[in-house]
Amino acid sequence: MPIPILVIDDSKAVRLIAKQALAPFDCVVHEATNGFTGLFALERNLAKVLVIDVSMPTMDGLEMLTMLKSHPELSLIPVIMLVSTTDHKVLPKITALGINGMVKKPFTPAELVTAIQAVLPLKPAKRA
Repeated sequence: MPIPILVIDDSKAVRLIAKQALAPFDCVVHEATNGFTGLFALERNLAKVLVIDVSMPTMDGLEMLTMLKSHPELSLIPVIMLVSTTDHKVLPKITALGINGMVKKPFTPAELVTAIQAVLPLKPAKRA
């Protein structure tokens, strides 16, 4: 059974890079464009890992992380945060809330895979 991973970023390009980076592995990548739609996506498919951008419209990564950590079941899901140089003010807050990894934007596909592999080992996809 493929491992569900949820990538939450308002940038379609970032979500595409994440999908391509994870394509060689036995996982299914779900997408959301902000924290609000990310919470709905979690209701439909409980992910094993969350990749969350800090800066997004409607509900940013800090707000979503705060909500996740206040919910007992969701607080256990490993979180990798995507951060940019402009996010330095919120880094202490997201670190204090408890994250499992951080990837600085712009990132390479390999950097993202390494961060995810650190919290959840991925197996190669089965070839048909």
